[in-house]
Amino acid sequence: MLRVFLYLISIVSANVVTAALMPLQIGIFIIPMGTFLIGATFIFRDLVQNKYGRAKTYMFIVTALVLSALVSFFLGDTLMIVAASALSFIISETADTEIYTRLRLPIAWRVFYSGIVGGLLDSVVFVIVGLSPIGAGFIPWEAVPAAILGQVIAKTVIQLFGALALYQVYTIREKRVSVG
Repeated sequence: MLRVFLYLISIVSANVVTAALMPLQIGIFIIPMGTFLIGATFIFRDLVQNKYGRAKTYMFIVTALVLSALVSFFLGDTLMIVAASALSFIISETADTEIYTRLRLPIAWRVFYSGIVGGLLDSVVFVIVGLSPIGAGFIPWEAVPAAILGQVIAKTVIQLFGALALYQVYTIREKRVSVG
């Protein structure tokens, strides 16, 4: 259950951190601080699926969606931000789940590839639906590409670190099994 707890708490924490801290600005890129935790949620979701299977993972995704929406609402996010967050969450988590399921690669590569796609979809949908002028209007159209790219880069870096860590863990585990 530790995997499930880490998955759920990373999502809730991402909402809290995003609401509490100013975005990180690196050059033209604006990265909400919760983005780094969202990158980790894809890793935790994959670990949940690895242990509990696809069907139960969808139950945990729904639980996370409800928790995320409630936390966003109680933090005072606008209805448009809550809706954009929910939509991007459903799309990205479903894509991550289905890609992870279908890839026949070692776990580290499955986590990396499915997380990159999930992170890309999450960033595009949330920024366009939630932050752009068609959403809450927090950023102008000119800033949309940089906002998306900044989030994608941050999530990809987190995915890379997670995949490398998993590669090390599973390589060590395989060596122990083959020696033992």
